[in-house]
Amino acid sequence: MWAYGAAAGKLTSTEVGKAVLALALRNQADHKNHRDTLAATIASLGGTPIKTQSSYDVSGYIKKGEGNLDSDVNIAKLALALETDAAIAYTQEIAKLKTPKLITVGASIGSTEAAHAAAIRATFKALGVNLEIVPESFVSLENREAWVLKV
Repeated sequence: MWAYGAAAGKLTSTEVGKAVLALALRNQADHKNHRDTLAATIASLGGTPIKTQSSYDVSGYIKKGEGNLDSDVNIAKLALALETDAAIAYTQEIAKLKTPKLITVGASIGSTEAAHAAAIRATFKALGVNLEIVPESFVSLENREAWVLKV
């Protein structure tokens, strides 16, 4: 959620910037819904959900060349790397759960994160970049490089 908000003001009013902004707002709305649903589920099970942070460090992604906040295209690449890692993280964490209600919520969120990554890739394709929208049959640490785009 934070990354989409931080990047939104940096996007231009070009065709690419508008396409990235439209997708970013949709994905951000999903993330807010995920946060709220996950927090409500945790609370309903007697747990205390953690609070979201006011900002996050994306410098590791920038250093690896997986996007930046300096152009429309690099913002989209950063969003793609973040969405890919979110899909991977949910998959890994779901495997540790034992509560069916949390497993269901987590699996649904993880699949949506993978859909976000595919939607970003589809936007790149619509803008003329020659790539597969779904480059692998799974999103995992082992094939992460197939999903992200380097700067």
